[in-house]
Amino acid sequence: MLEIVFDTETTGFDPFNGDRLVEIGCVEVRDFMPTGRVFHKYINPERDMPSSAEAIHGLSADFLKDHPVFAEVAEEFIDFVGDARLVAHNAEFDMKFINWEIENLGFKSIPMSRAVDTLAIARRKFPGSPNTLDALCKRFNVDNSGRIKHGALLDAELLAEVYLELMGGRQTGFSLSTGPEEKNVVASGKAERKYREPRLHAPTDEELARHKAFLEEIREPLWLAGE
Repeated sequence: MLEIVFDTETTGFDPFNGDRLVEIGCVEVRDFMPTGRVFHKYINPERDMPSSAEAIHGLSADFLKDHPVFAEVAEEFIDFVGDARLVAHNAEFDMKFINWEIENLGFKSIPMSRAVDTLAIARRKFPGSPNTLDALCKRFNVDNSGRIKHGALLDAELLAEVYLELMGGRQTGFSLSTGPEEKNVVASGKAERKYREPRLHAPTDEELARHKAFLEEIREPLWLAGE
């Protein structure tokens, strides 16, 4: 199963009020494991950068002005994601910005049915617990020491590891053994067993007598309570 784990950075919260994408980071995963293919672009938003947004991701308008606008990278992004499912933390936010940008360029929007929201998954699995990306990294012992500020590619790489853990960890499919025969045994939960003749274990007269004497010493046994 091929999926794209991705993250975006923006100038704010709402593209319909003038906010724009400033960074996209994508990590390709197959069967929940990264393949090594990534897509990463800084994007010139063609507007100013609010100080509140810059404090989160550290990207200034001066830094971004020499990078391509979204129209120059849109087709490359669309080709990279193809028809794979898109995995994001709070997917509705990222999909809203992606679709606003590509629709303005005349491309078809990506339906939310293709999106997988790891935040929703985490909330179902750990209700009442913190489910930020940092909190999930801590829960699953994913090293996020390099995450001083938000960054789309780094966050996508961390999320790919968190997603793997949310879906069952590195033993997903129970296919960690080396040989095909061993894999079949582990996956099915069955192993070949040799037939042994049943052995009789009838008690001796002495054992029966000792058992009867032991029962007589028990006061008000439960098995006689209804009699």
